Amino acid sequence: MMSDVPLSGKSALVTGGARRIGRAIALRLAGAGADVTITYRTSADEAVETVDAIEQLGRRGFALECDVRSEESVRATVAAAVREHGRLDILVNNAAIFETVALDTLSLERWDAVFETNTRGPFLVSREALPHLRQSSGRIVNIGSLGGLRAWAGHGHYCASKAALHMLTQAMAKAFAPEVSVNCVAPGWIGFESDRENQAPRFAAKAPMRRNGSANEVAEAVLFFAAGPAFITGQILAVDGGLGI
Repeated sequence: MMSDVPLSGKSALVTGGARRIGRAIALRLAGAGADVTITYRTSADEAVETVDAIEQLGRRGFALECDVRSEESVRATVAAAVREHGRLDILVNNAAIFETVALDTLSLERWDAVFETNTRGPFLVSREALPHLRQSSGRIVNIGSLGGLRAWAGHGHYCASKAALHMLTQAMAKAFAPEVSVNCVAPGWIGFESDRENQAPRFAAKAPMRRNGSANEVAEAVLFFAAGPAFITGQILAVDGGLGI
């Protein structure tokens, strides 16, 4: 049986952890006993609120401004997180761009922007964190997407970037073993995602569970990989209510 605080004494870094799914992940890891560093790029106010919520759970919280596209920014962020908490056991690569753009009108600038954040970012942060994670026999959990497993016509660049992240997860699982386990949580449609076209009801109707997911359900899956058997590695876990079946 898993302890109520299986991450006691451990330290986690959650990119894009100030709001939405990232915030839920940060709070769930803190609730399981971890000290948590979150990164943000533009959500400074939300970052302060999330750190306060982490500390209300009795854990140490820390927020750092970070551009995951920048090698220099990532290097400084990882170093600061390790200085603050003294170690690094868990990395959650959550920072991402999600947007709807018709593929036949998609600009090269938007294509590159999504890949820089969604795929290059996790590579840069993982590479920089790796020496610390090897010392602690740590875990990396990437946040992929059902869109990386099933094509969505209005999200071609997003889907391609997440499919690349899924493959990167498996490559890292091989390259970083045996010290570090690397897995990926692939959410389906989460209730508060940008939905200007009101697609949420359509996705809910298609899912066998007849609803969309919640950020807390994604966070529980992340906790499974963060606290579960280290022998599990290279896995892509869809948290989608069966939508991808």
